[in-house]
Amino acid sequence: METTDDWVQTMGAGPLLGIAAGAIALLLVLIIGLRVHAFLALVTVSLLTAFAAGIPPADIIDTLSEGFSGTLGSVALLVGLGVMLGRLVEVSGGAQALTDALIGKFGEDRAPLALGVASLIFGFPIFFDAGLVVMLPILFTVARRVGGGMLRYGLPVAGAFSVMHVFVPPHPGPVAAGELLGADVGLLLLLGLVVAIPTWYVTSYLFGLWAGKRWVLPVHDILAGGKQAEHDEHPPRAATVVWLLLLPLVLIFLNTGLDALRAAGAVEEGTWYNVVRIFGETPIALLITVFVAIYVLGKRRGRGSVVIEKLLDSSLGPVCAIILVTGAGGMFGGVLQASGIGDALADSLEGIGLPVIVAGFVIATALRIAQGSATVALITSAGLVQPVVANGDYNAVQLAAIVLALSAGSVMASHVNDSGFWLVGRFFNMDVKTTLKTWTVLETLIGLMGFGVAAIVYAIA
Repeated sequence: METTDDWVQTMGAGPLLGIAAGAIALLLVLIIGLRVHAFLALVTVSLLTAFAAGIPPADIIDTLSEGFSGTLGSVALLVGLGVMLGRLVEVSGGAQALTDALIGKFGEDRAPLALGVASLIFGFPIFFDAGLVVMLPILFTVARRVGGGMLRYGLPVAGAFSVMHVFVPPHPGPVAAGELLGADVGLLLLLGLVVAIPTWYVTSYLFGLWAGKRWVLPVHDILAGGKQAEHDEHPPRAATVVWLLLLPLVLIFLNTGLDALRAAGAVEEGTWYNVVRIFGETPIALLITVFVAIYVLGKRRGRGSVVIEKLLDSSLGPVCAIILVTGAGGMFGGVLQASGIGDALADSLEGIGLPVIVAGFVIATALRIAQGSATVALITSAGLVQPVVANGDYNAVQLAAIVLALSAGSVMASHVNDSGFWLVGRFFNMDVKTTLKTWTVLETLIGLMGFGVAAIVYAIA
């Protein structure tokens, strides 16, 4: 049977880009204008786009399923385990305890700054979606206590995880792009922080404060499955909650350390290495943390197995819609990628003749807008500019700056084909129009400022 692996797209870049633009416009009309549920709209538009782009009818269902399941494979586990952990932290009173400690140290007026700085630290080793769900109980508790609406706290937190994920190793996008272009990972990490931290402060913290005043959204009860449960009279110490939240990060760092030792020749890859490395994979790290939390926040504090089971079960229901919509967003992005729309756009931009750092940023931006995934946009654009970089004379700092410029392009204009767009929008209880006005703008600001800082580094190197 013919598959998309041996099917060749015969349409030119113009018709393909027209199909992509029409699909996005139809999606916005369905969701915003006709109030069709986002899951139904995404599946419907994905199907219509596959037909319009000429994907063989026999392959359409497989293409839809692969895009859906590929996204769910990474998101569903993380979201499910993350909200279980969040539910235990919330009900035990741990979120309130940590909130009290943060506000006591930074003050209520600087609570968004405190949460953002904590997220920058947590975001160093942990992926965007996993970090966001781990921070949700703290974020919601602070927003309820201090007031001022959800976005005042949510955007600095989400923006922190975003900048770390896209600019700083050991996240897969910058690491893979750095390897393709021959950039030094240690220097890339240092310069990535130079780009990420000021970019976060301006585009996520300051913009988050402004957006939080303009769109005051109530804090909803997504983690509790309804009204907030009564907390323990004697909640755990804030330090206990911090160690629980750090546990998955420590386990994930285990992989980073093992990889560094293997690269240095200190250890050899083998059965024991692969077995130990499993414990540092993000889903396994979260799974272990949930079991530790069950004991520390549950059984050790007198909660029975039946009570704990009901608490965990109640945490999953409210996030089912988030998981399905996020998967459908991945389906739409998968169709755009399989149809060749992203490749056609990259090919049309590759020969423009701009300086490599500018051309790379433009190509990464176009790929991001066309197919949604920041990681795919970053790695693909790095592959496209690799021949130019290989034939040029660039020093180590310039190579790192080029990678960071590609990273900036890959985060631009998050919209309806990006699973992260739906994850943030649903967790923050925003409609599509508000998500476009807040999250899409924030991600675009991150890309523009990140590119500006990278270009300055490149120019003075």
